[in-house]
Amino acid sequence: MGELPGPVALFGSGETSPWGRKVYDWVFSHLGTPPPQVAVLESPAGFQPNSALVAGKVADYLREHLRNHRPQITLIPARQRGTPFSPDDPALLAPMLQSNVLFLGPGSPTYAVRQLRDSLAWGYLLARHRLGAALVLASAATIAASARALPVYEIYKVGEELHWQPGLDLFGPYGLSLALIPHWDNREGGAELDTSHCFMGQERFQRLLGALPPEMMTVVGIDEHTALVMDLAAGLCRVMGRGGVTLILAGEESHYASGQSFPADRLGSFHLPEPGEGLVPEVWEAARAAQGVSEIGSAPTQQVLELVQAREEARNGRDWPLADDLRRRIVEMGWQLQDTPEGPRLEATPSPSATGIEEVVPHRLQDG
Repeated sequence: MGELPGPVALFGSGETSPWGRKVYDWVFSHLGTPPPQVAVLESPAGFQPNSALVAGKVADYLREHLRNHRPQITLIPARQRGTPFSPDDPALLAPMLQSNVLFLGPGSPTYAVRQLRDSLAWGYLLARHRLGAALVLASAATIAASARALPVYEIYKVGEELHWQPGLDLFGPYGLSLALIPHWDNREGGAELDTSHCFMGQERFQRLLGALPPEMMTVVGIDEHTALVMDLAAGLCRVMGRGGVTLILAGEESHYASGQSFPADRLGSFHLPEPGEGLVPEVWEAARAAQGVSEIGSAPTQQVLELVQAREEARNGRDWPLADDLRRRIVEMGWQLQDTPEGPRLEATPSPSATGIEEVVPHRLQDG
């Protein structure tokens, strides 16, 4: 069916600042199916008593500053495993399967990794992204998505020795081994304390570089009030915002200013994975079914049938642009639509992972 991953926006900071609107505008415009259905996960800040307020500020920002897109926003209180707000609770996470934008933001990187690693929430996020949903990650979530995550609080606040911890490795299936570092140009320490490189400072970060595994690990430093926007389907990265992005690979450093683009293979051996590669089969199929994409031999979902009915009404009203748009959405959900004298006829498009299967399975739509 040609499922392609959605875009990824990695904020260095400022995800709710005035300039951040351009990033969300870009992300929302690449979805193709308005309005945006946004799920905001509390997981990175789930240890904080006010995690709902942290996520709520993001929702309020999107409603106020992106109202032209009419975003539909759901807060997902997936705060802590073993509690009523677990990131493994299917009922709690159900809105994720209907969302085409998934947001994770501030909090603790290492806490986010502990709560999300191998969780149902992370599985849903990966599956939805492989099916075209956009990911927007900021601050702690950006770090947590790394192959090696920087334990900022443990080093900067608690005084632990310099070290890295395993991250969620979002980009591993794409052939990329990344250490994502927001707040790259931070200056909060003023003249007395170097807080650049995500509060590590230049000298300490150089020592941290020496502790990274040598095999093609790429450091991606994202300045504050800046985002690295990745169109993985096109293999292209773009810098948006007030600052720039710094890449460090094999000891070589390169810098890209706002407005500049570069191919994804500058980050490493980039390639697109098979859509369901590495995902739990039940999670992958749940995500496909929720989107209206069913395995060969199954019936179209209610969502697909409703789109077919809406298209028939548009055709009867001679609203041809709307009818064409609805047909496109049906095709994107994995179904070919034929207009016959007896009425519309659906045929399931086979998944590319279905080995050796070339036929389609027809579904005649009955009145009522």
